[in-house]
Formats: sequence, C-alpha cells, structure tokens
Amino acid sequence: MTRLLALVFALAFPVLAAAEGVVLGLSQKQVRITTNFDGSEILIFGAVKREAPAPDSETLEVIVAIEGPSSPLTVRRKERKLGIWVNVDAVEVDEAPAFYAIATSAPFRDVISDTEDLRYRVSVPRAIRSVGAPMNVQNAESFVEAVIRIRQESGLYQLNEGAVEVTDQTLFRTQIALPANLTEGDYKTRIFLTRSGKVVSDFETVIDVRKVGLERFLFNLSRQQPLVYGLMSLAIAIAAGWLASAAFRVFLRS
Repeated sequence: MTRLLALVFALAFPVLAAAEGVVLGLSQKQVRITTNFDGSEILIFGAVKREAPAPDSETLEVIVAIEGPSSPLTVRRKERKLGIWVNVDAVEVDEAPAFYAIATSAPFRDVISDTEDLRYRVSVPRAIRSVGAPMNVQNAESFVEAVIRIRQESGLYQLNEGAVEVTDQTLFRTQIALPANLTEGDYKTRIFLTRSGKVVSDFETVIDVRKVGLERFLFNLSRQQPLVYGLMSLAIAIAAGWLASAAFRVFLRS
C-alpha cells in the first residue's frame, strides 16, 4: 500500500510542479464615459507564475479576450419588392456581447484548437449564442455573420492576431482599443495560457465601464423619466434653432 501511494505521489508531483498560472496587471480597471469620451486604450500586462522551469518542447501562447455585456437582439433581412425595401426574415439572437476583443500571441488557429475554443467559447462566433431560427428561414447562419460584420466595421468586435508580446515564456503584454460607442457595464477580461493548442491555465477579472457626469444624468433621465427627457430635448432643439436664426439675422444686418 505504501509503495502504491509513493508511486501515485511521484506521478502526480511533476504535474503539480509544472502547473502555470497568471499574475495580471491592468493600466486601468475602470473606464469612465463622459460627454467628450472618444475612446480609450487599455494596457494589459502580466506574468506566468510556475514552480518549475517552462517546458522547452512546447511554446507558450497567450490569448486575451475582453467581453462586454451581452443582450438579445433581433436581426432582420430586407429585400426589395416592388421598389420598396421590406423585412422578409427575422432571427432572434439569444445573446450577443456589446463589445468583444481578442488579442493573441500568434494566429488564432495556431494558439487554440477548435475543441478548446468550443469549450471556453473564445472566438467571436462562439461568444454569440443563437439557439435556433424559424423553420422558414434559410441560411440562418448568415444573420449571425451579419451581426459580426457590422460590429467589426464599427470597432466593437476585434480579432488582433499577433498583438500579444510574450517574453521568455514568462512576461506578456498587449493593448486593447476601446471605441467611443461603448455600452456601460462589467467587461469580463479573460487570459488563456495555451500549449500546442490546449488551454493549460486561465484567469478572469472585470473592467468596470460606467457613464459619469452629464452623460450619466441624461442616460438615467431617458430611462427613468422619458417624458421629461423628451420635453427637455424638444426645448433644447427649439432654443438652438432660435439662437441660430437670431445669429443669422445679426450677420445679415452687419
């Protein structure tokens, strides 16, 4: 029995000793959206902690993924009929993150296998959950592809291959650009360490993105008192029009 326990310990010890973890740092853990907010950039850096030398046979790769709040949405397809564009099909997407950015130390398919991607839902398509579509809708996958394409064009979905710098299989750093049109909420930040396409360690933290100042006041007013918000917007529009007209009359007289 003693020999058996010794053998089990001897086999398990190298695995424990070779375990790798993440020590992470962020240039900012809070992003404040103000009226003049035009985007931001977050520096993500860290180190790999281990109790044994890194294996030389497999290169360490790093994936950084930042995911904004998810919400359902309806995607519609339009067709031109009798000279008029009309909605012909619609698909309900159960969950789609408002923002999703991935940075990798090498080409995406080289750093993580498809099986591991399916398990951890790392890639952009895997981060979107669409359970099913109506039976009468053909090529339902194109609706999700349309969501990805539109949000990629606006900078909300990003895939930055080779953007993570890894030094001596221990230190890593990257920068993620946050666009101006951010949705407030908790932004889940995940770090994956991989070898030969397999995840050997992962780490998760949260970046807090909130509206502040006048932006927060107007946002709350539009949600909590929409009538007051609408009347105030109308009053501001009328005042702006009157001021522009008065300035134009003064200009003509001069």
